[in-house]
Amino acid sequence: MSDPREPMRLSIDRDRCAGAGMCALTAPEVFDQDDEEGLVVLLQPAPAPEHRAAARMAVGLCPAGAIALNSPDSTDSTDS
Repeated sequence: MSDPREPMRLSIDRDRCAGAGMCALTAPEVFDQDDEEGLVVLLQPAPAPEHRAAARMAVGLCPAGAIALNSPDSTDSTDS
């Protein structure tokens, strides 16, 4: 499990988004949906500590896998 004091970085893949809205329901301070297609909008790529637990939950709940949790100190991109 990651250290809650460690910064968190999120990224989204709108091409994968199915518009289910689980992210916006779970972490509305971090995610929203656009009005046109209902696709994910990332409001906080680096959520505040008080929003990180909800953001992690939203990553796990995304049915399309459109949200990624990235380590801020990760420079090795060989994990595919």
